Amino acid sequence: MDAVINYIKESYNELVYKVSWTKRSELVSHAVVVLIASLLIALVIFAVDKTFEEIMSRVYNLLS
Repeated sequence: MDAVINYIKESYNELVYKVSWTKRSELVSHAVVVLIASLLIALVIFAVDKTFEEIMSRVYNLLS
């Protein structure tokens, strides 16, 4: 049981004193960058999907 308590104490001390936490402003700015990048990637995938759909519908109309 002492080993478990010692582990918890050491873990707490490491989290409080040794880990460097990012500042809130940094965290928010990084989150905004990730959000914008995700939206751009989603728009690119949407455009490619619609283009492929249009191409395939034209091919199917030619074959019908």
